[in-house]
Amino acid sequence: MTCTHLEAAEKREPPVVEGCPECVEGGFTDWVHLRQCLACGHVACCDSSPRRHATQHFLVTHHPVMQSIEPGEVWRWCYIHETVG
Repeated sequence: MTCTHLEAAEKREPPVVEGCPECVEGGFTDWVHLRQCLACGHVACCDSSPRRHATQHFLVTHHPVMQSIEPGEVWRWCYIHETVG
């Protein structure tokens, strides 16, 4: 099955950030990996992180695709179809 969300999502240049902005704002430093929303550019922490801000962003905005912005990683994830691309 082809995921139309992954096909339509354009990759973004990863931003330079010091961590998960929402975690930093809350005084937390325990995020694990960072993800970027391909619809709006929002940066947030992954599901291995305690607060799972990237998934929370999807649940609020329904933006379907994010990309890893970890060094050396080039994959994207569609929340709707739960598939990697």
